[in-house]
Amino acid sequence: MDSGIASLPKTREQWRKALDDLPDNPEKIPAFFFGHGSPMLVFPESETAISPILKHAGSKGPLANFLRDFGPALLAKYKPKAIVVFSAHWDTLDERLVTDYGEENPLFYDYYGFQPELYQLKFKSRGDSAVSQRVVELFKESGLSARTSSKLEPRGQDGLGKNVPGLDHGVFVPFSLMFGEDFTDIPVIEISLDGSLDPLKNWAVGQAVSKLRQERILVLSGGLTIHNLRDFSCFAEDTAKPIYFDFDKAILEAIMLPDAVKRKTAMVDLVNHVGFKVAHPRADHFVPLYVAAGAGEGDDVRIISAIYGSPTIAFGV
Repeated sequence: MDSGIASLPKTREQWRKALDDLPDNPEKIPAFFFGHGSPMLVFPESETAISPILKHAGSKGPLANFLRDFGPALLAKYKPKAIVVFSAHWDTLDERLVTDYGEENPLFYDYYGFQPELYQLKFKSRGDSAVSQRVVELFKESGLSARTSSKLEPRGQDGLGKNVPGLDHGVFVPFSLMFGEDFTDIPVIEISLDGSLDPLKNWAVGQAVSKLRQERILVLSGGLTIHNLRDFSCFAEDTAKPIYFDFDKAILEAIMLPDAVKRKTAMVDLVNHVGFKVAHPRADHFVPLYVAAGAGEGDDVRIISAIYGSPTIAFGV
């Protein structure tokens, strides 16, 4: 298995090939887990060499470069009529909330202590009430409670107990790199994760929206496979402790299992790995992986990029 991991795409040439090799215009669009990064992705370029973390996760790092390739490839291959996205920064208990903001999606700058210019970031996008209602319908068909949420009300509570009145930075930061600052041709709808952060419950959330893949709607789920804000060394390969690499390897090994049943068992069991609690004091950034897996369950899986701590995986290829 080590040799397989060593051959996974980590360079620009390799991940571009992995993107090119995805089937064009399939009957079902794959669902993707992607590394959504942080505001560091758009740090001023003059500051990106200050630390190993900014070198890895900043505007010139591998994840930023990958996202610039990822977005255009998705649009060219799948020509989606809408994008629905889950973010590690929005989870709700008891019911799924689905944005329905209408003509323009507001932004919520849900981060603290950064440079002033990072609170002036732009990402112009729109919603679509028909798509939002379709998502709610699918949840209800699956026996899950759901409703739309408009800009006229707080969207609910994120993991820190704050109101979330717009697309959070787990969406607008990576999407600005993927699609540009003005992206109004295709509607963008965000959906909340299951706030229990239970792997199987979030897998079921993904299963509930899987039919969207046959309706030319792209399902994206953003998080990070390594995310410990109590230990910033975890965010860069040059500084991370061995336990983070052990957990990173275990994730990739589980995802690469060819048998779908064994793969699901191994993925769910990742929360029992000795490195899980170290890498994720709170599981919010990890459970988006299960949403994407649920949405693409039953078909092949491909690792499109194996960037440390922020891979991108296609489920349902």
